[in-house]
Amino acid sequence: MADTTADGQTPERIGFIGLGIMGRPMVRNLRAAGIPLVVHSRTQATVDALLAEEGAGEIISVDSPAAVAAQCSTIITMLPDSPDVEAVVFGANGLAGALQPGSLLIDMSTIAPAVAQAVNTALAANGSSALDAPVSGGERGAIDGTLSIMVGGSEADVARAMPLFEAMGRTIVHVGDSGAGQTVKACNQIVVALHYAALSEALILGSRAGVDPAKVVQVLNGGLAASRVMELKGQSMVEHQFAPGFRIDLHRKDLAIANAASRDLHVPLPLLGVVTQLFESLAAAGRGQLDHSAVLTVYEDLAKHEVGSSAAASEQSW
Repeated sequence: MADTTADGQTPERIGFIGLGIMGRPMVRNLRAAGIPLVVHSRTQATVDALLAEEGAGEIISVDSPAAVAAQCSTIITMLPDSPDVEAVVFGANGLAGALQPGSLLIDMSTIAPAVAQAVNTALAANGSSALDAPVSGGERGAIDGTLSIMVGGSEADVARAMPLFEAMGRTIVHVGDSGAGQTVKACNQIVVALHYAALSEALILGSRAGVDPAKVVQVLNGGLAASRVMELKGQSMVEHQFAPGFRIDLHRKDLAIANAASRDLHVPLPLLGVVTQLFESLAAAGRGQLDHSAVLTVYEDLAKHEVGSSAAASEQSW
């Protein structure tokens, strides 16, 4: 790990708050890029595990967001939802009261666009600024450093953050002003959810007709129906492996953001309404902690209901 930058200066220490499924590998990639870090998470065991990893010498931990702001003028947050971001920024021992003038908050969480705009406005009033920079690519993309990052905010702030984005992602697009990143992320989540639903329908139909589901995935992934969702999750769906890379409950939250935007903008999105109901069914069945690819199980439930009390009703779809 480099001790100095190309011009001989010691690299700036960057703050990172939120060490969940996505945050941990993102921190590892920043560390691998030679960036020293100050980290904070509400789960101390997660922090301790990260610090125990080989090569973690350039990472130090502190006990509050305010303590991160005291040491860092650039801070990344990767948190579950809008209330979590608001608590970290505006809550007790939060960032807002401790930020140095000229600080930059890079929020990579997926939250409501209005909250992203409110955070940026509040920080600007005190001489700092914020980018909303949600990501797509899931846990695999976070591990591989290939995330797609959609960024809302000023061009100057995007340029300032670009070396950090490049350590974590492959596709980095400045999509507009504050809040635009979150709007594009809502669009992304609609498409991802629909991909899962479409693949589930194909697998159910094929299996009911007696075709090996693995063969269905193999063929579809080699033609026009191919998708990143199918590439990453097709086989695990066939094998019914639903350990969470991205939880159903989090995707439900994202779909709620998209639904709110469609209402506010008076944009009819009928397919969003259908897929939202599928995800709500998963939550009602107690499956909210599973991976979002488990939307397949809703179709399995429906298929079993269709066959009633026949022998197939007591068996898995394949």
